[in-house]
Amino acid sequence: MKWADVLEFSATELSALIHARKLAPSEVMAAHLAQVAAVNPAANAIVSARDPDALMAEARRLDDAEPKGWLHGIPLAVKDLVATAGLRTTWGSPLYAGHVPAQDDILAARMRAAGAVFTGKTNVPEWGQGSHSFNPVFGVTRNPYDLSRSAGGSSGGAAAALATRMLWVADGSDMMGSLRNPAGFCNVYGFRPTWGLVPADAEGDTHLATLATEGPMARTVEDVARLLQVQAGENPEVPFPRAVPDLLSGLEAGVKGKRIGWLADWGGAYPMEPGILEACEGGLKVLESLGAVVEPLPPPFPAERLWWSWATLRAMLNAGAKRAFAEDPAKREKTKPETIWEIEQGLGLTAQAVHEASLIRSRWYKHAARMFDRFDAVVLPTAQVWPFPADWRWPQEIAGRQMDTYHRWMEVVVPASLIGLPALSVPLGFGPQGLPSGMQIIGRSGDDAGVLAIGQAWHRATAWPQKRPPLVEAAVSR
Repeated sequence: MKWADVLEFSATELSALIHARKLAPSEVMAAHLAQVAAVNPAANAIVSARDPDALMAEARRLDDAEPKGWLHGIPLAVKDLVATAGLRTTWGSPLYAGHVPAQDDILAARMRAAGAVFTGKTNVPEWGQGSHSFNPVFGVTRNPYDLSRSAGGSSGGAAAALATRMLWVADGSDMMGSLRNPAGFCNVYGFRPTWGLVPADAEGDTHLATLATEGPMARTVEDVARLLQVQAGENPEVPFPRAVPDLLSGLEAGVKGKRIGWLADWGGAYPMEPGILEACEGGLKVLESLGAVVEPLPPPFPAERLWWSWATLRAMLNAGAKRAFAEDPAKREKTKPETIWEIEQGLGLTAQAVHEASLIRSRWYKHAARMFDRFDAVVLPTAQVWPFPADWRWPQEIAGRQMDTYHRWMEVVVPASLIGLPALSVPLGFGPQGLPSGMQIIGRSGDDAGVLAIGQAWHRATAWPQKRPPLVEAAVSR
């Protein structure tokens, strides 16, 4: 079997072949390493790569070993915000450029226990802040469909590695839109699960820090669901546990009769580049052709209040966790200005402001619950812009409207993020310039299986991630 053929399997197919001993882990590793050598120098998606000879030796030992789990023998590069034992973890920061953790974070431990072979890390923005994956340690990750453009972030390295066929599945994380923006930019799937389904590590604050979550990315929705089953499950050391739902038995339920609310640009609150809304409307027509009922939905809550609540709570958490970076002159000099800004915003907050932000969040959760009494899911664009030039720090304006912060341009992801709703970014195909875009399918809290079932119907009808980027076409034709 040619290495290029191995790359095109889904992770589900690859796992079945490995478990049936029709494909050896060493053959899969050889394909992975060949693809990394062919495309990673241009994409810069995988960093801190392990020695190829050591990886091949590890894979050969797995050829005759009893499979440990679903990921047995499958190469996986872990996001560089997740600590990995014995494998450099930098958070994209020069302060940690040589850091090698002694133990795995819980997410890495679960994927390793399921049989994954860690081959390196995927690139991120410094400290994961901003949806553009560049940092002073490794540089910028480039969009596989246009190397002059951003791959998004903070899971930009993961999304680009999936699109370029260097990986079959990938982990990501999402405080604002970091599983969804890069998925939309790179023509793959990224799923932000219901908050708490994938637990955090018992470090720092685990009671107030309920904005961010980790989750899965892949080129098929079934792979997203299977990787989530590996990642999810209670961590008894942290509060607010959630039972792991059955994500697979109802995956083929389809969308016939499902009611989908279309939130568009939230009544004009979110500026959009030309073509973004039209791409989503084309996607909604696909869902209608599959039997869904789509209904335009007016803004269910004031967008500016959602933004203020989210920005306030995010600043509070950043100030609490990273205050030393601003107060220590040596660390401050090596910390990106956006992070310093976040910390200083948080240090200036009053207790009353934080309380008010939490009240707004609580009110929005109540309103959203009532909204989902009428709708099975609601839809928004994944991003307000097409993939932007890779040499930008962030988009300064959208459709003539100036952005007042480094992340305001991605405000459209906040409604789901603020209250921890499950949200799947599905690819919409390509715009006039050949650039990808995506839309969010957002469900009721806890209805991860329902959102994934809608996504599976979408994938069956479209299969957009199977359109390979030019970088891959050039590699496999050699």
